[in-house]
Amino acid sequence: MRSKRSQCRPVKRCIFFFTAITILPLALVYLATSNDQFYRIRSPISENGNSTQLMAEELPKRALSQSEMEMIEARMAQRNERLAEKCTEFGLDVHGNDSWHQPNPWEFLVNRKYHIIWCNVFKSASTSWMYNFNILAGYSPEFLKKSNAVPLELARKKYPRVSQGELEKAMNDSTTFLIVRHPFERLLSAYKDKLLYAVPHSLHDKLGHKIIKRYRKKKKNVTYPKCPTFSEFISFILDEVKKKNALDMHWTPITKFCTPCQVKFDIVAKFETLDEDQRYLITKANLNSIIKPEWKNYGKGRNTQDLVAKYYSQLTREQLDGIFEFFRYDFELFDYSSDEYFKLELVTNNEPSSEYKDKTN
Repeated sequence: MRSKRSQCRPVKRCIFFFTAITILPLALVYLATSNDQFYRIRSPISENGNSTQLMAEELPKRALSQSEMEMIEARMAQRNERLAEKCTEFGLDVHGNDSWHQPNPWEFLVNRKYHIIWCNVFKSASTSWMYNFNILAGYSPEFLKKSNAVPLELARKKYPRVSQGELEKAMNDSTTFLIVRHPFERLLSAYKDKLLYAVPHSLHDKLGHKIIKRYRKKKKNVTYPKCPTFSEFISFILDEVKKKNALDMHWTPITKFCTPCQVKFDIVAKFETLDEDQRYLITKANLNSIIKPEWKNYGKGRNTQDLVAKYYSQLTREQLDGIFEFFRYDFELFDYSSDEYFKLELVTNNEPSSEYKDKTN
């Protein structure tokens, strides 16, 4: 009996071994290909304010139909028409000596191989499209996933800064685009990402301490956070504007950063309709076989209407007037409304709201 069992053991081991080497690769392939299923993305807020959440595999994989392309084409034409009208209305299409009236090629990424040019607006799907531009530059998805390098630094190794003449020459046979976002949503996203959740000892963390030192006037029996409040942040920006100091790129107005009145953009995509807009862009630029619509950093910069109202209600009327005036061109050129913000019940003091209570320790 023992001899029979001992004879069976080598056979069983062989069966187990061959089963393992057959199943294990299949399991690894499944895990590798199923990662996207657990990556939640944000479907953009539609122009009527509605918002939904989708799984990555739910994004339409088919090409846009002819009727869809025509519909979005009309949308783009309407946006460009308004942009041109407002540029003329405010005199921003006239060449001048200040930063509002001359092209800013410094911020453009020019891909000559695929004939596509992008002005990178920070806090407006910039992470997603920096990833796409790094793919177009030749970096593999595996490398980008493992790399600890800053994506912008990787991109600049492949996309050196261009002069105005180089930009104009490249535009002759390229698709040029930018992605815009509601100015106040973009500003809040920048505040949360760079100051409220600043990486310790980073430049933005040091800036936060500088803002607190300059603007915080402590009162007895009031708990203050270790990070700047939104009100303190706005006071800092408004003072920097008055002093005509250069602003951080994350909260510089798009009109000044990408100079759309001085540089013609073929496509003006919007953060709020980005699902459709970027599919249109990818199709228009003949890149369907190379890149796909991306939504990186889902949730990190997500601003619901209630959350936006919560932060902006912490401002005084003077602050709200001032920050609106600073972003006025972005509101006007890209057809955004500020009405709902001016209907908020604003604060009358500078005490921090309960929003910060859980961040004080």
